[in-house]
Amino acid sequence: MQAGSSPAAAHQKVRSNPASSTEKCGACGPGFASPLDAMKGPREEIVYVPCIYRNTGRKKPDFLATVDVNPKSSDYCQVIHRLPMPNLGDELHHSGWNTCSSCFGDATKKRNRLILPSFISSRIYVVDVGTDLRAPRLFKVVNSEDVFWKCSLGYPHTSHCLGSGEIMISTLGDPSGSGKGGFILLDGETFEIKGNWEKGDKIPPMGYDFWYQPRHNVLISTEWGIPKCLGYGFDPNDLKKGCYGRRLNVWDWTTHTYVQAIDVGEDAAPLEIRFLHNPDAAEGYVGCTISSAIHRFYKTEQGDWAAEKVIQVPSKKVEGWLLPDMPGFITDILISLDDRFLYFSNWLHGDIRQYDISDTRKPKLVGQVFLGGSITKGGPVTVCRDEELQSQPDPFFIKGKRVPGGPQMIQLSLDGKRLYVTTSLYSAWDKQFYPNLIKDGSVMLQLDVDTEQGGLTVNESFLVDFGKEPDGPCLAHEIRYPGGDCTSDIWV
Repeated sequence: MQAGSSPAAAHQKVRSNPASSTEKCGACGPGFASPLDAMKGPREEIVYVPCIYRNTGRKKPDFLATVDVNPKSSDYCQVIHRLPMPNLGDELHHSGWNTCSSCFGDATKKRNRLILPSFISSRIYVVDVGTDLRAPRLFKVVNSEDVFWKCSLGYPHTSHCLGSGEIMISTLGDPSGSGKGGFILLDGETFEIKGNWEKGDKIPPMGYDFWYQPRHNVLISTEWGIPKCLGYGFDPNDLKKGCYGRRLNVWDWTTHTYVQAIDVGEDAAPLEIRFLHNPDAAEGYVGCTISSAIHRFYKTEQGDWAAEKVIQVPSKKVEGWLLPDMPGFITDILISLDDRFLYFSNWLHGDIRQYDISDTRKPKLVGQVFLGGSITKGGPVTVCRDEELQSQPDPFFIKGKRVPGGPQMIQLSLDGKRLYVTTSLYSAWDKQFYPNLIKDGSVMLQLDVDTEQGGLTVNESFLVDFGKEPDGPCLAHEIRYPGGDCTSDIWV
């Protein structure tokens, strides 16, 4: 029997706790008292999006775009500010906050710095968004040499703030590009490197994303692959060679030691990992890219952790592609703040999916929409056998523009009613799988969500076209709201 209560029941406990009411908090810190309080937060008006020029042939630095997403604004769907980085070739990727809802009880904390690790250069940029939300400015640069020498790590990826006020960043490898699943710890005030978070001799062979749940004394991290293998593109010859990850790595939150590995299959490449938002919950989901499966992980009655596959996206038999079987390529997942819905993107097949997870062991598909991808009609790929579709989907057009690439990074509004989507994965893989994405630039789209029965609909009036940037088309990646969101905030 598996441990854990239903999300609805667990959230009822949070709701009935008087301390979860912001009205009774007094002097509160950043974020929200609970996930359900966050759902009542203000509608997003601007978002921050890292934009990449690496591998596009344009000798320009990556930049942080501020995008107006307020439908009442005259600048709706426009980039209203660009903050260029001071160096070329960084490959901005994911971002995180200096502080979030994990510090809600600390009135001395402010969410005023955005942390931007650079996936390739290993620099870490700290951006001031507190002085002017709509016009961020560079606050500090942590040089790659400090990352290398102080931590013996490189290729930083996910940044989360901790309840202690510190900032923790996961990495994929060591400075030479070999795999190494460690963590960089930054001081939350000075942003100086304090050293490694992990302790002890045991270290996972690879790293990528992570999430922590202090009430269960656990952190779980994932594995994409070895940086020097995946850094220049996807080579099928690397499969079966141990170049791609297969484990969820379990850490003791208190002692910072590596205690367990959960095998989710050879070359699975587990990427984004999400616990349920309720801090009492002892379960969550991870998206595996190459195997195109969603696994539910959970705490057992014995106190260790296990995983079970709950969703499998079938591969399609194809001609005219790099392999005879095309996986869906699940690249991003998220969970709504009420733990009701799971969303994920199939970057190659081209669809976004919504699942009802009221029964966490049996997700139910309730919404799906195609936004491009590699199997559209009229393209170079012919689908010979498909377990799901009767015919290949039509190319996706919006406002007269044919959208290149497939849906990739996703972000959900606090109330769960709007899902934002961008189309770039990683510049070297974009260039390989979707050459037109390099030529035409990526886009940001918005889907309307039916939060009652489930369902996804494209908002035909929303398009942010990063192909029209002043310095030429660029690749837009992760999406962040100034006040926090369901992929940055952790409740403790």
